[in-house]
Amino acid sequence: MTSGGGDVARVAYLTKRFPRLSETFILDEILSLERAGVPLQVFAVADPVEQLSQPDVAQVRSSVIYLRQSGRWRLVRGFVTSVLAHFRLVATDPARWRQALSAARQERAITGTIRPFIDAGRLAVQLRRTGCTHVHAAFAHGPASTARFAYLLTGIPYSFGAHAKDLYLSDRRELADKVADASFVLTCSMAAQQELVSQTGADAKIVLAYHGVDTERFAPGPAGAVADAPKRILAVGRLVEKKGYPVLLAAVRQLLDEGHEVRLRVVGGGPDQERLATLARELGLDRRVSFAGARTHQQIVAEYAQADLFVQASVVIADGDRDGVPNSLLEAMASGLPVVASRVSGIPEAIEDGVSGVLVPPGDPGALAQALARVVTEDGFADRLGVGARHRAIADFDRRTCAQALAPLFRPVAAEPAR
Repeated sequence: MTSGGGDVARVAYLTKRFPRLSETFILDEILSLERAGVPLQVFAVADPVEQLSQPDVAQVRSSVIYLRQSGRWRLVRGFVTSVLAHFRLVATDPARWRQALSAARQERAITGTIRPFIDAGRLAVQLRRTGCTHVHAAFAHGPASTARFAYLLTGIPYSFGAHAKDLYLSDRRELADKVADASFVLTCSMAAQQELVSQTGADAKIVLAYHGVDTERFAPGPAGAVADAPKRILAVGRLVEKKGYPVLLAAVRQLLDEGHEVRLRVVGGGPDQERLATLARELGLDRRVSFAGARTHQQIVAEYAQADLFVQASVVIADGDRDGVPNSLLEAMASGLPVVASRVSGIPEAIEDGVSGVLVPPGDPGALAQALARVVTEDGFADRLGVGARHRAIADFDRRTCAQALAPLFRPVAAEPAR
């Protein structure tokens, strides 16, 4: 898909793949910026490989331009198109092109790939054709590299977002180069902001911008707890190591051993699904734990409504990867659920311990079980936490409020005349 006309200045929004079911914060950010009046042209480095997507994708006004697409002939055609784009850029300004190539070689020594530079040639030509005067890359790794090289090739300024894996696993020198050349950088938590400032020292251009949550869609539902029924614990997120699901399963086993009647429902798909299902069987949790698979936003509203409490058992894994402020945590809070979560990264920014949730040390099944037991047994505690969580979500993480704070950063660059 392509967007017509280069006479309207707009912001190029560049992400990895679009749409992706689990990256709801990217979809929400695009929709929020469009609704706030920022003219966007969406670009994706590659096409999606998933069959299921969020229904709200249909609300995106912009078309999507893919720099690469799956399939042998599409890949070949895309490569040829990128090479021709680079020939055009060399002919237009050979000195600028050589400068960009030198930067790409330096990054290649770190990452082992020059692909973002190749993609940047195609992006550069598309930016001029579509009248984009600024590029915003959704992530600090590949997309930000491509945006930076497009800037070096054309002079069109860029910004980027830094979240979790893309921040904590990036090479410091490479990240510092991206920050130095960027107009501004967005981080989704104060923890990420502090990490980036400590790595680069560029505190003036690093801006805190929470993703936010749709507090109208995610709101307390009519379903309530049934007396004497097992308490329904809900966890939502990709089945990957940093989500801490083995810790959660061990905590559920401990709760059951202590005589607490609970059931755990895990919503999400991912590479660890088979391993986690095996672990649940080994712990004797076959009939107490269900893995529901991936769900859309519309489907997951009902999951929150049917749960009694929500758990975010995130951990920091060996390579440093961790969560930021998980979207599912904010959704559960907006839904009025009592939440128990790990003290990891930006999670304590969303939860005031004992008021809008309960915080526990990461990777500690005993502490997690103890906190869950308190929520399910202490009179009135769960209700107080649910009210506090909903209040905190509305006050500090409402999506519309977050978007209104973010939009002014993009409006001046979108107002620049198209090149």
